[in-house]
Amino acid sequence: MSQFKMKKSDKYLKIVSWSEEDQCYIGCLPGVSFGGVHGDNEIEVYKEICQVLDEILEICEKDGTPFPAPTAGRSYSGKFNLRVGEDLHERLAIESLMVGESLNQYCVKALKEKINS
Repeated sequence: MSQFKMKKSDKYLKIVSWSEEDQCYIGCLPGVSFGGVHGDNEIEVYKEICQVLDEILEICEKDGTPFPAPTAGRSYSGKFNLRVGEDLHERLAIESLMVGESLNQYCVKALKEKINS
């Protein structure tokens, strides 16, 4: 049995990444807060974003409001519904036919290309 006890904040993603545009580290809490923190030291930004999350959870508990849905440790089915509108649906269907791929294959490839660029 582990001697460590999981904290409420362990259920949430905390992301720190370098911003070329801002020339500093940016810390964010996806799915919890739209704001973020920034600074020159990656570890300090991570500590600060953890503190922000603890404060958010403390306020929720104090006010009796529900906690945000956990964002860490989730599993994904690999499926999601996407509403694209009739015109885009038609264009994607035609382009996928033109390259000999299913609509699903075509869209997955396009999404991967976009996210990897």
